Amino acid sequence: MQEFLVEITTTIPEGTSQDEVDRRRAAEAVRAGELSTTGNLARLWRPVGESRSIGVWRAADEKELREKVLGTLPLRPWMTLTVTPLEPHPNDPGRATDGTE
Repeated sequence: MQEFLVEITTTIPEGTSQDEVDRRRAAEAVRAGELSTTGNLARLWRPVGESRSIGVWRAADEKELREKVLGTLPLRPWMTLTVTPLEPHPNDPGRATDGTE
């Protein structure tokens, strides 16, 4: 699987009910857990004081990532994504232990 750095900004549409927001956020947490189990979601962070997230995601290619992984997120219609394909760096200290050699 290829790795991708994905930056996600979620903007709730004006006029959306709090019930809808809560329902989608709960479903998002469940789906993120499922994608973690399948290995598609490797890591996820939220920068301090910001409402965006940054994560390392995995998929066969960018098309699969966008359509079959990120496209299944309940909050996806409200998201703006920046996807950056990654490749191993020869000086990565985790390279020898993550099985990608």
